Amino acid sequence: MDGLVNEPTHRCGAHLDHLARRMRLHAERVLDPLGLRPRHLVALTVLRDRSGITQQALSATLMLDRANIVGLLNDLEGAGLVERIRSTLDRRRHLVQLTEAGASRLATAECALAAAEDEVLSALDHAQREQLYSLLQQATADDCSAAADNTSCAAVVAEN
Repeated sequence: MDGLVNEPTHRCGAHLDHLARRMRLHAERVLDPLGLRPRHLVALTVLRDRSGITQQALSATLMLDRANIVGLLNDLEGAGLVERIRSTLDRRRHLVQLTEAGASRLATAECALAAAEDEVLSALDHAQREQLYSLLQQATADDCSAAADNTSCAAVVAEN
């Protein structure tokens, strides 16, 4: 390995993968009692921020195909967390919006996830967490800028 040029002393990939797995396991643990999975949480977050989005635009934002978005929305609608309504402008389109129960469940989930994140990142102080957040934003900026107009940055980052 002595002959490699511009080879960094430390590689982050394995650590990032390990941290991501720990975060996912903790997230799944706190979301399960709420009847949610990480993909539900991403959809609820998008719907909170973009109420009344079309089903097609939500599909593009979450980078899910038609069959998967229908299944996801069936789960969420069955739990009373979202509702699909026909567009008054185009009866062929469905608009998706968060219900009050969905907003409440999302708020509860976000608090639970904050506690899970605190547990996973307990070795870091506040300044270090802010630095980590800033570095992760910077590292994923190219992913976000390359995303299509209807694609949310959060969905891009969540997929990676």
